[in-house]
Amino acid sequence: MSPLGWVPCPHGVYLIHPKGFKEKRRRWRRKEVAMESCLATRQRILIVDDERTNRMVLADLLSEDYDILLARDGEQALARLGDPQTPDLILLDVMMPGLDGYEVLRRLKEDGRTREIPVVFVTGLNDEEHEEKGLTLGATDYVSKPFHPAVVRARVRNHLDLAHRRKVLEESAYLDPLTRLANRRCFDHTVEGEWRRSLRRAQPVSLIFADVDFFKEYNDHYGHGAGDEALRIVGQALAGCVHRPHDLIARYGGEEFIVLLPETPSDAGRAIAETMRARVAAQGVTHRRSGVAPVLTISLGGYTVVPSLEGSPRQAVAVADAGLYQAKHQGRNRVVWTEG
Repeated sequence: MSPLGWVPCPHGVYLIHPKGFKEKRRRWRRKEVAMESCLATRQRILIVDDERTNRMVLADLLSEDYDILLARDGEQALARLGDPQTPDLILLDVMMPGLDGYEVLRRLKEDGRTREIPVVFVTGLNDEEHEEKGLTLGATDYVSKPFHPAVVRARVRNHLDLAHRRKVLEESAYLDPLTRLANRRCFDHTVEGEWRRSLRRAQPVSLIFADVDFFKEYNDHYGHGAGDEALRIVGQALAGCVHRPHDLIARYGGEEFIVLLPETPSDAGRAIAETMRARVAAQGVTHRRSGVAPVLTISLGGYTVVPSLEGSPRQAVAVADAGLYQAKHQGRNRVVWTEG
């Protein structure tokens, strides 16, 4: 008899021991309502199971150490992944009505934003054929029903530790050390995935190329230390102009920045570029060697395109870069936009 008041059933579903049933039901209901209130300092686990009892048993087992998100089926799980609070691990039931666990996993691996989230299948299917299928699709591990609390805790802890270490390494490899924005490597990796996703959905992608005006003159006059601080200020100003989780701002190199805006039409993309231009100027960073304004400014080139098989992210970046060149040629501190 578990101290939690439940016992495993041979069919893989946990049954509640009669003792304390009503109190546990009330407590579980309160926990299910409050489960979405997550603390940012703790790792998050998304539990996906069509059986409410299973969801709550796993939640009861893990909520002391982790923040828990719940989904009752595959459709709700995929919808939850659009929330700002992305889980660090997914416990996924295999056999569910509608989208089964295999289909949910396949869709997770197709999306660049969720591809790296470790997925542990929780299932009563214990034969080698089903296990091989899940692992081939990209599952990290299997937990069999009826599950054992100590085993579940240990496997969850191990996979989250590995995921955290990998995330730290990836962030250091994809981070610009000066501005703390994404770097070019991160942009190149991300734009490929977003391009493919937008191609499947026939959605527009907007790109913005930005360059600090007369930056060489700024460095020569104020020194490289001041130049580094100016780049940090510009990066922070640009980052404050976009708010969606899948938007990306990266330092492309030197005084150049690039912005990726998936599912963004040209009018919205241009409006964001204009906001960026105005916000950088509003920082009021004095630039006595500028040929266009008494403060630091930027020029921007933008491009909106609905991806096609004939096009590529590299070509789209080249068009945005050409727009930046035109903005410089036309007098700087302006936006030039192209629509494909």
